[in-house]
Amino acid sequence: MSAPLTILGTGMAGLGLARQLRAKGSQRPITLITSDSGDDYSKPLLSTGFAKKISPEKLVARSALQVADELQAVVRTHTRVDAIDTRTAELVIGAERLGYEELVLATGASSRPPFDIPESLHGRAFTINDLDDYRGFHAALMALNRPGRVAIIGAGLVGCEYANDLRAGGHEVIMIAPEDTPLIRLLPEPLGRVLGNTFLEIGIDMKLGRMLERLRDEKTHAALTFDDGQSLEADLVLIATGLTPRLELACQAGLEVSAQGIHTDRYLRTTTPGIYALGDGACVAGLNAMYVQPLQASAKALAATLTGTLSPVSYGAWPILVKTPACPVVALPPRNTPARWRIEGEGNDLTALAEDVEGQLIGFALTGQCVRRKVELARVAPGLLV
Repeated sequence: MSAPLTILGTGMAGLGLARQLRAKGSQRPITLITSDSGDDYSKPLLSTGFAKKISPEKLVARSALQVADELQAVVRTHTRVDAIDTRTAELVIGAERLGYEELVLATGASSRPPFDIPESLHGRAFTINDLDDYRGFHAALMALNRPGRVAIIGAGLVGCEYANDLRAGGHEVIMIAPEDTPLIRLLPEPLGRVLGNTFLEIGIDMKLGRMLERLRDEKTHAALTFDDGQSLEADLVLIATGLTPRLELACQAGLEVSAQGIHTDRYLRTTTPGIYALGDGACVAGLNAMYVQPLQASAKALAATLTGTLSPVSYGAWPILVKTPACPVVALPPRNTPARWRIEGEGNDLTALAEDVEGQLIGFALTGQCVRRKVELARVAPGLLV
């Protein structure tokens, strides 16, 4: 039997790795440790629940106990690891010291608002990055016993998906962001305008090009004031201003890190022997890719390495499907700044091709009916890590 494996994190990365190992027939003992409930769920489904009237509990595919039984693993829930002692190969969990032989960091990323949330607003202002977060937001919205008025801070991927979902679920939505168009990191401006105009058409109040200056509690609602002096009221505030890799444990343990994540090579090995990293918290060969396809590729490659076949991870072309049914969007963002975007189509059906100085395709973005081109274009677009 192989040496025991300890995995920190039971999100898509941690559970995905454990399942890949079992699929390869590995019988090695596995311990999964998580600070949350450990329930198995599909994270992408979180931003589809309100339109479909799905409760948080219905999003759970398996409980932590069922996961443990399925994987024949030990699953420790609501357990916070305080430190990693690489000298003794031990995890520090309060007064407990738990030894490990091989360790995988699948600790993901966290939502970190760019401003402090007043303590009095903790029942009205939320971030959503996992099922437990979603449970809290869902409970607060349902407690209103009426359609809610939700202010979403941020017009990126998470903000846009929740805006579309909440509006489809019958709630009033206001989107606030400093950018002039949504999804600025994925879409060139003309395609961003298409998405923004569609949001306006379905009743989302778009307040772009402005910064939130103040957020305060008014007992019955939250009050938001902007840099242009305007203000508004909302029942709840959803802060969707991006994710930051969780680096605390890796930093404390002396692993090499940067703002991009825990540094690994293409075999997912960190700078400390016996410790690996994958998922949203990992910077693999200089690239952090917080999307499902790279995560799945990493889990598959690391499982092969851990079962004796040294396998570098490779990210092919992985188009991102944005869950905004009001205006379908698919994007394959180029790794480097394109020399130009070549835009084709009309109305809401646009294709934007990112080209380098030699006219080679290095990425693309699609809206409306043009999303049907995703397979065609992905076949000729370069992978980000190959």
